[in-house]
Amino acid sequence: MTAPVPSVRGARAELLDLCARGVDWRVDPARVLEEPSSARPAAVLVLFGALDATPSRTEEPLVARDLDVLLQRRSRTLGHHAGQIAFPGGRLEPSDAGPREAALREAVEEVGLDASGVEVLGTLPAMPVPVSNHLVTPVPAWWTRPSQVAAVDHAETVDVFRVPVADLLEPANRASVEHARFGRTVRTPAFTVDGVLVWGFTGIVLARMFDALGWAVPYDVHRTVQAR
Repeated sequence: MTAPVPSVRGARAELLDLCARGVDWRVDPARVLEEPSSARPAAVLVLFGALDATPSRTEEPLVARDLDVLLQRRSRTLGHHAGQIAFPGGRLEPSDAGPREAALREAVEEVGLDASGVEVLGTLPAMPVPVSNHLVTPVPAWWTRPSQVAAVDHAETVDVFRVPVADLLEPANRASVEHARFGRTVRTPAFTVDGVLVWGFTGIVLARMFDALGWAVPYDVHRTVQAR
């Protein structure tokens, strides 16, 4: 007998539980920071909610069809992670009380999010990002009252969109990206949905969260796509 698909509200409860118990990012040795004390702290907002329109078309989703996550495409003129799909976020500023406040502030600045309609669910362990020498804290959150979002500063963000989680979980939409780092080949999780490639830090965070939440299903990890 097929297990019932969790409701959107059920997903919120599972995310709360995940924040309480944490996630093992299983960081590849090539991603370990050489000098952690010099890394700059940053935070990203991993914002889930109920999609108002265009829910997942997946035939047998493991999560509610209208459960979605907010993503953005970074400008190709940026010095790091140019053109990649990312969560809203950035470095902690002296005025930020911590990662939660930084993630919300950056989301407001980058995509015009109305922070009053967002419930921060907690934080997850920080993950090292050696290419830009950051230690990034993912901040899961829930959209209690969705607001209009769009790229505010096109020097940083060129597109903002909400992706159905069920589409990300579809095995046909999952793959791996292989890229060279410090003289070795590293394979990391990737998602390909409607021509959009999600990989790197964002792909790792989503993949590990889905694993820990019990939402993921087996896929062909040997299927590789070209990073871009």
